[in-house]
Formats: sequence, C-alpha cells, structure tokens
Amino acid sequence: MAQGVRKPESSECPSGNLSLTPEDVFIGFGSNQGDSLETCRDAIEVLRSHPRIEIIRVSSFYRSKPVGPVEQDWFINGVLLCRSSLEPGELLRVLHEVEDRFGRKRALRWGPRTLDLDMLAYGARRISAADLTVPHPRLHERLFVLAPLAEIAAGWSHPETGLTVEELLRNAALEAPDQEIEKLGMNPWAVFFYLQS
Repeated sequence: MAQGVRKPESSECPSGNLSLTPEDVFIGFGSNQGDSLETCRDAIEVLRSHPRIEIIRVSSFYRSKPVGPVEQDWFINGVLLCRSSLEPGELLRVLHEVEDRFGRKRALRWGPRTLDLDMLAYGARRISAADLTVPHPRLHERLFVLAPLAEIAAGWSHPETGLTVEELLRNAALEAPDQEIEKLGMNPWAVFFYLQS
C-alpha cells in the first residue's frame, strides 16, 4: 500500500455519509497529453505535499470522451476531496501553478492539455468572480466529474440547486447520452488519504 494511505476501517464508508466542513474542497483533475495516468498521480502528490492542503479522498480514475468541438484524445479524469486553509483565490493560484509545472498551455478552449485542475466546490460558498466561479458552472453537466464525485461523496448536495450528486448524475446521464466514460478500476488513490505527521 502506498505510503500515507490507510485502509479504511469497516465503519468507514468510502462513498457516502461524508460530513463536510465549511473548508472542504472538491477538485477535478484531468489530462489527455503524454502519460496522463502518471501526470494525474504526480499532480496529486504535488498537492498532497502542500503544507496548507490535506487530501482526504481521491476517486478512481476514469477514461472519458472529450467534450466540445475539438478533435483530441480521450481524457483521464478523477475528483479529489481536500481540506485547505487557503482562501479560494489563493487555492486557485496554487492549482494554476501546479498546472504550469506540468506544462499546461491555455491557447485553446476545450483543447488538449497536459493537466487540468478545476475547483468544483469550496464548502458551501458561492463565488462569482472574473477568474473563478464556484460551484463550477458546468459541474452538473459533466459525467466525467459527477461519476468520480459520486464515488467519494454520494451524499454531497450542490450549494445552488440542492440536488445530491447522485441526482445530478442521473439527470446528466439522461440529458447528455452522448457523453462516454469508463471507470479504469481501483487504484492506489481510491481510498481514504491521511497525511503523515
């Protein structure tokens, strides 16, 4: 088992009944350039090493068909839950710095990318700024976000609609049947995360 990962006790549920604190944050990650699996794993480790970010749970990895008009390779996607003492703007800057570290270019909207880190939700906060909207404005539409999110926090409710992620997932599957995702199976991250002291 990977260092810093503890197998959940039998009383711990890995997919629901999660009590969120106001500073719990969901971050979506994805990549479709280079070794995407390795990139996502390495990016999680970089975030895990930050002194003001504690990773709690990480979903399995998913393979997903790209959304949008640009022809490109399929993505590797997932969602992680962390707790952070960083304010949303500060955390956004950290996410951009990590993306840049992995060679992210922002030349083409919905284009291919080495790494994409999206702040999906920050507690129950609602933020509308020039560079940040929380909850993520397209969270409720995307199966490649909702499926891994449901895996690690099935009872989470959207701060604006009040719908649970399971309800959002059912709605999105009905409204966007052309979206294709494939769960890649269990991986070393698909358990509770506890940082070493």
